[in-house]
Amino acid sequence: MKRFPLALGIAATLTLAGCTTPVGPVEVTRFVAPEQAAQLGQGSIFVETAPGSGGDSLALAPYKAAVAKELRRLGYSESDRSGARQIAQVSLAQYVIGSGGKRSPVSVGVGGSTGSYGSGVGVGIGINLGGGAKDRLGTELAVTIRDEATGQSIWEGRADFQPPENSPLARGQANAQTVASALFREFPGNNGETIEVEVTE
Repeated sequence: MKRFPLALGIAATLTLAGCTTPVGPVEVTRFVAPEQAAQLGQGSIFVETAPGSGGDSLALAPYKAAVAKELRRLGYSESDRSGARQIAQVSLAQYVIGSGGKRSPVSVGVGGSTGSYGSGVGVGIGINLGGGAKDRLGTELAVTIRDEATGQSIWEGRADFQPPENSPLARGQANAQTVASALFREFPGNNGETIEVEVTE
């Protein structure tokens, strides 16, 4: 498994410069359709919520924005859906890992089953995400890029990040930017490879 430091040029944006506290790696797994890899990183693309989510949610908005930012950085031009040659479908799951290392059986978030992962996301009601100081808040961001004309998946990626509950990177825009940056690190990556991107505050 490859390991990379996540150079938080994000850090300046998140006003975290000067801090070097490790908050754990982002584990990233990606799948690439080799015969269509040349299509990646160019042309027009539209970012949308993955099918099966039942509509957009405010919770997913910062993650879609972070994904769109990374795609523009890679060379895509963002477009409306009717003019897009590729479609990026985004889903999100968030969960709690208690001090004993046990993952909460209920996922909270938005999104649907995507690509090879098939990780359906349930919506929990009345779940307290902010347990004890040793709890970790997990975020799993999944993106599938499809050819608009055929609907075929040409790239799939999943990033799983489990920072401490009290970390500034555990929630909101900071969390979204961290997982999206890790997910698209050295894009498109190698087919079937899992890497770890180290993150510090």
